[in-house]
Parts: sequence; C-alpha cells; structure tokens
Amino acid sequence: MFSASTARAAALPLAALPLATLLATGAAAQSAPPGNDTEATRQATNLGSIKVTAPVAHTQSPKFPASQVSIPAEQVEATINAIDVEDAAKYLPSVFIRKRNYGDTQPVLATRTWGLNSSARTLVYIDDIPISALIANNNTIGAPRWGMVSPEQIDHVDMLYGPFSAAYAGNSMGGVMQTSTRTPEKTELSIRQTEAVQDYDQYGTHDHFSTSQTSLTVGGRDGRLGWFLGANLQNSFSQPLSYLTAAAPPAGTSGSIPASNKLGQTADVVGAGGLLHTRMLNLNGMFTYDLTPSLRATYLVGFWSNDGQSRAQSYLTGANGQPTYGKVAGFASNIYQLEAHHLMQALSLKTDTRGDFDGALVLTHYDFIKDQQLNPAAVTAGTGLSSNGRLASYAGTNWSTLDLKGIWRPDGYDGNQEVSAGAHADQYVLKNPTNNTQVWQDADSLGSLYAAGRGKTQTQALWLQDAWRFAPAWLATLGGRYEWWQASDGYNYTSLSSGGGIGVAQPKERADGFSPKLSVQWDFAPNWQLTGSLAKAVRFPTVGELYQLVATGPTYSTPNPDLKPETAHSGELALEHQLERSSVRLSLFQENTWNALIAQTAFLSSYPVPVSYTMNVGKLRNRGLELAAQQRDVLIDGLDLAGSVTYVDSTILSNDGFVSTANTTSDGKRAPYVPRWRATAVITYRPDSAWAFTLAGRYSSRQYSTLDNTDNTGHVFGAFDGYTVFDARAHYQINEQWSASFGVDNFTNEKYFLYHPFPQRTYVADLKFTL
Repeated sequence: MFSASTARAAALPLAALPLATLLATGAAAQSAPPGNDTEATRQATNLGSIKVTAPVAHTQSPKFPASQVSIPAEQVEATINAIDVEDAAKYLPSVFIRKRNYGDTQPVLATRTWGLNSSARTLVYIDDIPISALIANNNTIGAPRWGMVSPEQIDHVDMLYGPFSAAYAGNSMGGVMQTSTRTPEKTELSIRQTEAVQDYDQYGTHDHFSTSQTSLTVGGRDGRLGWFLGANLQNSFSQPLSYLTAAAPPAGTSGSIPASNKLGQTADVVGAGGLLHTRMLNLNGMFTYDLTPSLRATYLVGFWSNDGQSRAQSYLTGANGQPTYGKVAGFASNIYQLEAHHLMQALSLKTDTRGDFDGALVLTHYDFIKDQQLNPAAVTAGTGLSSNGRLASYAGTNWSTLDLKGIWRPDGYDGNQEVSAGAHADQYVLKNPTNNTQVWQDADSLGSLYAAGRGKTQTQALWLQDAWRFAPAWLATLGGRYEWWQASDGYNYTSLSSGGGIGVAQPKERADGFSPKLSVQWDFAPNWQLTGSLAKAVRFPTVGELYQLVATGPTYSTPNPDLKPETAHSGELALEHQLERSSVRLSLFQENTWNALIAQTAFLSSYPVPVSYTMNVGKLRNRGLELAAQQRDVLIDGLDLAGSVTYVDSTILSNDGFVSTANTTSDGKRAPYVPRWRATAVITYRPDSAWAFTLAGRYSSRQYSTLDNTDNTGHVFGAFDGYTVFDARAHYQINEQWSASFGVDNFTNEKYFLYHPFPQRTYVADLKFTL
C-alpha cells in the first residue's frame, strides 16, 4: 500500500495534466492549420465496424444553460474498462460512481458538491426517461437503475452540473446525467464476452475473485418500427464488502488482528463479511414507432433479476484449533441470501417538427415484484448458525412518474428564443417489512413481524423557462419551478426483546417551494464564452429517509419522520474556450444549503453492525473551482489528453441540532463525504485506426463521514480514505466484425476504504463480435 506521502506524490501528475492540456490548447490555437479535419471525420477514422443509426433528434428537454460535458460511446469503447453502463462516467470531471464490485447493486452517483450517501441529489435519465431511484437517499436501494439500457445502445452520455434548469426537480442540485440512445437503421447484432479477475490481499483474506459476463444485443428498423433488445448475464464474486470487528478478542479464541475503527477506538478484525456471489440477469427492450414523420412513440421495458449469496470468513480459531465465530453476532448479519425481480416500464410520445412547437409526454413505472433478503438470527457455537432467522422484503415497493413538456420557438427552430414549460407528478411507495422465520433459508416459514417501515410521498410541479438571445453575443435563460410535496401513510414497527412490539402511525407531512433560475451567457470573443448562473433548489425528503427501517444485513438504518426539506442556493461562473480539437473550462461555484439532509453511520454497542440514520443540518456551504481540459493530437497525431481538477471547501456553518456526548461541535467542520480535492487524467494514443492505448488515473483526498470530523483514523473498515488509482486499457479493432480489449484497473494495487474495502488490482479482458 502506498503511504500518504507517496499517494500525494502520485496524484501530482493527475493535477498537472489539465494545466498541461491548457498549455497545449493555447499552442494549438496558434499552430492549427486550416483544413476540414472536423470532429466527425476524426471519429470516423477510429471506428471499426460501421454502425448506421438514425440522427439524434433535437432533445425535448430545454437546452441546459450552465456547464456540461459529454462523452461519446466510441470513446467509452476505446478507453474505459467498462463492464456496466455506469462505467461510462468513470473519468468525467468531479463525478464519482460508487461501484464496490462487479455485480454491485448500489452504484450511486457523487458530484462536485455532494458526495456519497447522496443518491437523491442527482438525476439520471435515458432519453428523458428517469431511471433515478428517488425512493431513498442512500447507498442501498437509492442507486439509479442503470441496467434499463444496454451499453451497446448508448450514443453518448452528458453530465449537466447544478440545478440551473427549471425542467428538473430540486434533486438536480448535484447535477443531471442524461444518456442518449441510438436507433439502428439496419439490423445489427453484437455479442460480447467479458472476464475479470481481482487479486485481493487484506487482513486474513487472500484470494482471487472473478467475474464473467455475457452480453447480447440485437436491433434494427422495419419501416416505422425501430427496436433494440439487450440481454446481459453476469456471474460475479466480490471481495469482502465488510469486516467484522470486536473491542477485544473473543474469549477462548485466537486469530484476531489488532486494528482500530474510524474513531481510533480498538476494533480488532475477527473476520470478513459480504463475500458476495451474485448471478444477475438484465433484459431490456426499446421499441419506437413513428406515428407521423414528426411524432414518435417509444416503449421501454427492463427486467432485472438477482440471485445472491453472501458468506463470512472467520479469522478466529477456538481452543480446539477449529474455526469459530467466537459468538460475534455480526457474522450472522453478513451471511444472507438475496433474491430480487424488478420490472420497469416507460412510455413516451415526442414530436420533432423542426419548427415552432414541440412537445413530449413521458410515463414511467418501476415495481419491486420480489426483493428479499434472508438472514440467520444469530451465531451459535463454533461456526454454527441458528436455525431460525429473518426475512426482509421490499416486495410491493414501487414508483410512478409523469412528465409533460412543451417548447415554443417564436423565431423558428434556429431562432433567438425558446420558451419551454412543463408539469410533473410522481409517487413513491415504500413497503419494507421484516419477519421472523422458523428456518432462515426458507422464505415460506414466515412467522411474526419483527420490524416494518412503510409510507409514500407524492410531488407535483409546474415549471416555465425562457431562453432568449437578445443580442448576437448574449443569451439569457430565466426560469422557475413550483413544487408541492406530501408524505403520508407512514408507519413503523419495532419488536421488543421482552415480547410484543411498538407500532407508530407517523403524521402526514406537507411542504411546497418555488425555485427561480437565471443564467446569462456572454460570447465575448471568438471561441470564448463566459456564463454566470444562479438557482434555488428545494429537495424534499425521500420516503426512505422518512420511514425506512432496516434491521437485517451488514448495516441497519433507522427512520426519521420529522425531516424537513433542504434548500440550496447555487451559483456558478464558468469561463470556457473551445477550438476544433480542444477545449478548456474553469468553473467557480458555490452552494449554500439550509436543513441539509445528511446521513450518519454510527457503531453502537447495542447493535451487532453499524447503524445509519438521517438528520437535518442547519447550514452548509460548498464552494470551489473546477478546471477541465481536453486536447486531441498533442504533439503527434493520435495522442489525446484529457483531465480535470476540482477543489471544494465544504463547511458546516451552523448546526444547532447537533448533540455530542464527547463535547465536540460540528460548527466549522467539513461536511461529510465531500473530498477537498479530486482529479482525473486520461491519456490515449491511437497509432492507427485499429489500436487505442489508454492510461488513466483518478485521485481523491480523504473524506470525513462524521459531522464533528472525529473520524481521523484511515485505512480501516468504515473510513473514507483518499486514494490514487491508475487504470490501463488496450483496445484492438481486429476487423469490421471483431474487436478485443485487455485492461487493468488499479494496476498499482491501491488499498483503500470508502466505508467498504474497494477493489484491488483487477484484470479485465473482453472479446466482441458485431454483425
């Protein structure tokens, strides 16, 4: 493992790359020869098999008025060891995808002002169809439903920074990720086989963990009907996702490894948990039908199935020399079986008149048909488990959304003004009972209720936005969004050790808020642009934050039905310079948030595993800068550089509700989960149209996870470490049909925790056939 000083030294090249790219951009501006080497021409020389697709239609969402960045599918294919859809965002500026392992069901999105545990502070779309899981704001069921689209279907991915568009809810305070798909104009077929192996060595776990994935897609067009079908089967084994700890070696055992927890308290490691084997199936389809030349209907359907088993590994041996759990209760919580079946459906109607008026209607529904986790209730002697257990279920949890949008262009399609308006409605329903079972592996042996959380939230909104180019060099965008929210049917139940239980019907809650938006763009010189943006965003509590009660598995959670909405005032000043082969952007940003909804995780002596809970924090301030740059053909043809550096001063300004038994304060401390520094760097060399070689790096400084910043011990389970990770990839287009890639993620084998232990050195290879 690198030392802290070594990690900082290794991160310096990442921070320097955007500056070097900036200098290269300036040089390119002086020396760029005249010609017709357009972006489309350059990309064409890098493609192997040719895909004929329909032109990307003019989006029915209004144009985003502030900073954004885009990555095309061809770049993802050539430069990223991508196994899942979310991997496309791996090196975007200020973006982090919390992906703990292949087959992870919880890859949430973190952005420049909000870190982990903030799944409800970003929005994710596929062609204006939302796939965000705003059922919760956490790292469990709150992750976007990435599997609703196949990687082969993606045309490009856009990241929109901040809540500066009235078209998006207050959940966009962290940003919006928009994935645009393509429609094949002729029949095409692709088959990809991917294999990955991770070398893992930490504490008493020394093993290799493999992943095998088979992907099949087929698409095409028959007259007015376009279609795209995808199937993805993944068989994955993960590294430990948690470690079991004890304040002292269990009596009569040996094998404990001396360690501390994130607070510096003794927490000897006695075993590993969450060694998860998953068999995951994603089936998705998108069907389009051109009702008229300018009106298209789209139906999207996705089915996700997951079957998993988690095991635990004890490092302890008893007096007889045999392995034992040492009566550490946490082992039982890390042994479980998973079974889930989810179904998503979406229907959209969109016009593309290329004229004065356009509109769109989008309906979605997501349903947890079956989602259960089975645990033993306790450990017994040796490595024995109790025969009885518990079953936690999310079956019946669901959400539905409705969006209606319209665009009016008074001066025509390419005119100087675009007025857009819309209405939104959603409902999120949580059902989360936990029952006792007579036989822990048998879901049919259901017994009495052990714990429960249920409830629903509803939101309605109206919005209006006007983008007006009132002078050749000036564009102003003014908008506003009014939202009405309510939470109802809340209920929580907890059983008592003495018998029986306590059930509480939670009170109904209502709130509303208006969010104004303003952006002004000034093209003050050829290829130069200065944009200032201001916005207010209101995010209402999710039904999970209010009512979710988890009493099984490696982390418990408790509800808080008294949460208030959080309100953010955001601002950004962005300077951008774009040339044919390069771009550079410097953004200064600040966001002040009142009643911020912050999740905390505590190690409580009365519970066998960590406990998570959410509270309102008085006032936070996030301010900083982001530098992003990219340059093609640096010094020699085919050598491309891209990189970013982000600095954030994230501070708790006031928090009167904070109570500490250790006489600490949260005022003036850093906000949880937001690193001070982040950087990315990508270097790609294409010697010809067949080969692409990429070296990439990601850096993050350490994070705090407690409001009073008392978690000062790093490189232990539960800590949020800084890291410097380097990846490499070689991609070869063998011929028009065949391509192959080989890569290594984390090839320097950085060992770090982001609460969970993250993957160590991993080898990835794939072979793809396209027809």
